[in-house]
Amino acid sequence: MKASDTKKGNVVEHEGTVYQVRDIQRSSPTARGGNVTFRFTLYSIPGGRKFDLSLRADDDLKEMELVRRTVNFSYKDGDAFVFLDGEDFTPYMLDPEVVGDNAPWIVESVEGYYVQLIDDAPVALQVPTSVALTVVDTAPELKGASATKRSKPAKLETGVEIQVPEYISTGERVWVNTLTGEFSGRA
Repeated sequence: MKASDTKKGNVVEHEGTVYQVRDIQRSSPTARGGNVTFRFTLYSIPGGRKFDLSLRADDDLKEMELVRRTVNFSYKDGDAFVFLDGEDFTPYMLDPEVVGDNAPWIVESVEGYYVQLIDDAPVALQVPTSVALTVVDTAPELKGASATKRSKPAKLETGVEIQVPEYISTGERVWVNTLTGEFSGRA
């Protein structure tokens, strides 16, 4: 497809690497006969490395077909995470580099995970915007602390540590915003 037809969210291939288009800036020179250029902000799939690319309107970009499948986390196999397709139970093994920063938010029996596939190979994982996790270790509540808005560190079942209000105790389930990594309420 032509650079001028490319939209945000498209998945394209450039020099053997697959990218998702995150931002597009169009600049048209004022001089007559000047070419309109497009600056693309691309992120590699997998890996999420940022790459800036400038093309003229008529330059070609190879569009890739990206398939999104609903999946459920099944188990870990070494460092890899195994997800099962929500419809046909096809297993997808995702390496740590595909999972990236999403590893702390992967737990069983949570809905809202999506695997993105190119040519049937998993290239990216989308996690829900919030997940409920169990607090496995946090300091006991201090008596008389309920009036203050102080927080304390809490270790969650996936190994990630977040700040929680002082009234939260070990064994409780809490909602965590997966975009910010912050406590967002009791589950």
